[in-house]
Parts: sequence; C-alpha cells; structure tokens
Amino acid sequence: MRRSVLAAALAVATMTTLAPAASAGPIERACMAAGRGATAALCGCIQQVADSLLDGSEQRLASKFFADPHMAQEVRMSDRADHERFWDTYKVFGAQAEAFCR
Repeated sequence: MRRSVLAAALAVATMTTLAPAASAGPIERACMAAGRGATAALCGCIQQVADSLLDGSEQRLASKFFADPHMAQEVRMSDRADHERFWDTYKVFGAQAEAFCR
C-alpha cells in the first residue's frame, strides 16, 4: 500500500514539475532562450501577463523581439495599421508585465 501511494505521489510530482515546461508559451520560451539572466519565475510571470493581454499571433511577434530587439523598433516605427494596433497593445503589456512581475 505504501509503495503504491509513494508511486502515485511521485507520478503527480513529476507531472507537476514537467507540466509548466511543456506548456510554456512563446514569450516564456523566448525569455529563457535570450540568456540575459532572467529566471524561470520571471519568464513565467511575463508569459502569464502575455496570456491575459496578447493573442497567439501577437505573442509570437513579441517573442521575436527577445532575439532581435531591432525588430521591435521596426514594428514600432511601421506605418502598417496592424503594427500600430499591435504596438498600442504591446505597450500596455510591457507596463503590466513590469508592474506585475517585479
């Protein structure tokens, strides 16, 4: 009986430990891959804010800024209407992530 309880507890603990990595979103993955000293907790927090404010395509675009910061400047300066709408949302995301994830 003890062994089956221990095995079940170990299985749950393993699934709990692995689940966040498997469900990491594009922002969290890019944050961790950027290699700028960010912690898993910080990157996960930023992803949570992204999940609440950015849709999937917006998250994929924003995640590219980690590897190519100049791309953010290009999007910000773009005259495309979709980039202007994205940038308005992205500014709110940035402010919320900064406030929430300190």
